Amino acid sequence: MLPPEPPPLPALTRAEGQLIDCYLEVLDLLGRINPARAGHTYSGLRAAQALVGKVTALRDALTLMHNRGESEFHRATLAEAMRVLDGERRAGLVTVPPPEEP
Repeated sequence: MLPPEPPPLPALTRAEGQLIDCYLEVLDLLGRINPARAGHTYSGLRAAQALVGKVTALRDALTLMHNRGESEFHRATLAEAMRVLDGERRAGLVTVPPPEEP
């Protein structure tokens, strides 16, 4: 049996889509670097090296939006897109996990 279809993404401009994609990629990398969750320094190092390129792409997406006159985020729409793309779980990887029970 196939898994259920995910909800559709809300309508986004190309720049908004780029912003969301880059932001979530940065979160993924920060989650891999998070010393409270990561297991190995090498994977953290590799993620930190990749972070430079992803942050540059995030900056470029924001610059494009600003240059096009998009001065405000459509927060509800962007938040919905992030939820559809598993943003809540991905953002959770950046936080400190709760203490383990003995």
